[in-house]
Amino acid sequence: MKVSLIIPTLNAQAQLPALIDALRAQTATPQEILVVDSQSEDGTAQTARQLGCRVEVIARASFDHGGTRDMALRMTDGEAVVFMTQDAMPAHARSLEQLLAPLADPAVAAVGGRQIARPEARPYERLVRTFNYPEQSRTWTQADIPALGIRAYLISDVFAAYRRTAYLDAGGFDHPLPTNEDMLMAQRLLAAGYTLAYSGEAAVIHSHAFTWRQEYRRNRAIGRIMERYSGRFGCGEVGEGMTLVRRVTAQLLREGHGIECAAFALNCSARLLGNRAGRREERRARGKRQS
Repeated sequence: MKVSLIIPTLNAQAQLPALIDALRAQTATPQEILVVDSQSEDGTAQTARQLGCRVEVIARASFDHGGTRDMALRMTDGEAVVFMTQDAMPAHARSLEQLLAPLADPAVAAVGGRQIARPEARPYERLVRTFNYPEQSRTWTQADIPALGIRAYLISDVFAAYRRTAYLDAGGFDHPLPTNEDMLMAQRLLAAGYTLAYSGEAAVIHSHAFTWRQEYRRNRAIGRIMERYSGRFGCGEVGEGMTLVRRVTAQLLREGHGIECAAFALNCSARLLGNRAGRREERRARGKRQS
């Protein structure tokens, strides 16, 4: 199976050499690596070319999470197309091999990989990653949505593989989109009758260190998308979110991180307030469009 790998970049010159070296040291290596660069100012495009990557430079203002990735996929020809982000790093030499393994089943259209927090990540960020990206692998179909809820759509383009024929059959990424193109693609694939997979063995090192303001802004954008496409998901987020809060808080207390519990509470507040603000904004915008 020919594999194409796509990395959208912005000022990634410092990260790219180690990432490309790690990818070429994998037990299963991509036949082509396409870097789609948004007019970086640090020489990212030149560095990518020197590393042997194919490079497509786009206007920074034209970058779109759904549209840019759709364009990039259609510029490649691999039977499997892997998306990564510039700040993710394979956790071991078999990460890509394990990500591609579920595609041996022709019913599987996409595979998401596991994300392990960076060693320097805050304790609550580590536990959130562990909750969202567990060690256990699984597969699921549309019939499993009632049991899984919002987790049925948790495929992350931080590290994900798509079967090209299934992707095109389902219509590709929605666009324009400021975020969550991967979850909407998962919904499309499930609705089209395909199986999705998650590989706990296909791991990358990836986590964030957002300020509360950044967390608020990020979740405001997510809230708008979740409200705009709420009819396609058909399940709520609240129950899953509360389960995450309870489990992470309990584990922090067991580990003796009392102060970290307070920091986590503030982080959750920023997420919740941002999500609610985004949903309100989207409802107002929808009302104006309909009036």
